Amino acid sequence: MGRAFQNRKESMAKTADAKTKVYSKYGREIYVCAKSGGTDPNGNLALRGLIERAKKDQVPSHVIDKALDKASGAGGEDFSIARYEGFGPGNAMVIVECLTDNPNRTFGDVRGCFTKTKSKIGTPGSVSHMFDHCAIFAFAGDDEEAVLEALMEADVDVTDIEHEDGHITVFAPHTDYAKAKQALWDTFGEIDFEADEIQFLPQTTTQVEGDDVAAFEKLLDMLNDLDDVQNVYHSGELPERD
Repeated sequence: MGRAFQNRKESMAKTADAKTKVYSKYGREIYVCAKSGGTDPNGNLALRGLIERAKKDQVPSHVIDKALDKASGAGGEDFSIARYEGFGPGNAMVIVECLTDNPNRTFGDVRGCFTKTKSKIGTPGSVSHMFDHCAIFAFAGDDEEAVLEALMEADVDVTDIEHEDGHITVFAPHTDYAKAKQALWDTFGEIDFEADEIQFLPQTTTQVEGDDVAAFEKLLDMLNDLDDVQNVYHSGELPERD
């Protein structure tokens, strides 16, 4: 699977409006993560990793603190996870992860993006079986064998380890996320992770060519513009821009 996790299009904060959307998505994700696993980052490793990632993406502290405050209080928004699957232009597979307080609205919005780009939204499971749901950790290092040994001693079912240019990338099942992260910390100290997340990685990729390239990019842009959409994963191989 290699570096496929780098292949998806990110919602980069290129304008003030885009930054606001990035902040909103992080705030919502932090709220849900803290609500379900506790507001203490030391006891909720998923939350800790999420906060660290938010800070690296320059999300202001007040956005993070507000989400944690809301999660620690009674009531608040009732967000739930929604996942949609389908085929984009060029028949590339697409998974759309959302956090929503209104599933009917969110489904309608996501379906509209597929329809307007002549794509096809599918039923649950229609493409996700062709993706691996992975915990991914990337950090500076050279001793691949020591990393593998530490993870195996912690009974982590390691899927793959890459070592390239002084960087190590670990892939493990998403269910082993906390166990793998704690094992790495216990063995190597407080690692500054370059990647620390859970993603869907395509088992195979699809070359997107010709007119489908612009249509596929339009689909990704439309999906990433939706407030409820948190992540978009796909199997499309888009041509590199000059």
